[in-house]
Amino acid sequence: MKKLSIFASGSGTNAENIAKYFSNSKHIEVAVLLSNNPRAGALERMKRLNIPSFTFSKDEFVTGDIVLKKLSEYAVDRIILAGFMNRISPVLIRAYPDRIINIHPALLPKYGGKGMYGMHVHEAVVANHEKESGITIHYINENYDEGRIIFQAKCTVLPEDTPEDVAAKVHRLEYAHYPKVIEKLLTEKT
Repeated sequence: MKKLSIFASGSGTNAENIAKYFSNSKHIEVAVLLSNNPRAGALERMKRLNIPSFTFSKDEFVTGDIVLKKLSEYAVDRIILAGFMNRISPVLIRAYPDRIINIHPALLPKYGGKGMYGMHVHEAVVANHEKESGITIHYINENYDEGRIIFQAKCTVLPEDTPEDVAAKVHRLEYAHYPKVIEKLLTEKT
């Protein structure tokens, strides 16, 4: 059984989607959710799904000891970022090389990097009159949004689309693809 830890900072819709997707899996389990935000909606969503959740402070995340201990306690194989709004510490990257997966709401390398998250991305896509956007699922490295790309999916951006319209299209792609890509990665690798 492969065990996942989801890291989330916000409402947790992607975290919930992933947890529900694997809820009956014989091969993959969402073992624990970790958050840097004690008010994250993701915590309540995991509580309803009977998945343990814990929060940590900025200092605890930077040093990594408490977080690594919790990951070890739950025998976590992979870390899945689902709306996690902190740069991953070098300690975690070293402990989980090519085992930390993120989803970005744009087609990287466009609209990536520091400050490019959530509605900021969709506003930039619309402001630049892009004809398409989408999602990028990628491994985490020490630089924002520069890890090796695993998967991308596209959606059309119409001239009349608002940032909210683009966000809705991107969310549909996230919900449809993120759990399946995680499953494929974990069932192909030993």
